[in-house]
Amino acid sequence: MMLRAIALILGACLTGCTTAASNELPSVNVVQYRLAPGDRIKIEVFREKDLSGEYVINDEGLIGLPMVGNVTAAGKTPAELRGELTRLFGTEYVRDAKITLDLVSYQPIYILGEVQKPGEYTYSEGMSVFALIAKAGGFTYRANEKMVYIRHSREGAEHSYKLTSGAAVLPGDTIRIEQRFF
Repeated sequence: MMLRAIALILGACLTGCTTAASNELPSVNVVQYRLAPGDRIKIEVFREKDLSGEYVINDEGLIGLPMVGNVTAAGKTPAELRGELTRLFGTEYVRDAKITLDLVSYQPIYILGEVQKPGEYTYSEGMSVFALIAKAGGFTYRANEKMVYIRHSREGAEHSYKLTSGAAVLPGDTIRIEQRFF
């Protein structure tokens, strides 16, 4: 009778552990990157050197531009920000403003836990969790290869996800690969 009770408790624990990672990360093909504090962007206004330059998005999500002042950049896609800047400069400062906007550098990403070389890595566009694990030397023999824990930039808690081949990583993410138990 005691063995049966222990088996039921163990089964309930194992079931609880496997259902914890019911969330799936979006695929790298679906994710549209949004600018965040710490990103470095390069803005070029055609024929206007004084308005062009590199800017870092500050902790409040703003960039300070000449003539225009502070502009909210965080949370917008690069295309959305470029469109907003074209409108801002074009209405009062530059006739027929032509603006290019490029991302110079992203926030770094971090991987911890059961990988060969945990640490800080450079993000590259379209990066997946598997690509990051490969950069970190692959899984250790103890790694749980079915689940990943991710804390996104500016979030206080990490969430568990099923580990799939196309699961997207975003700049500023902290990825943790946990040890497997069986």
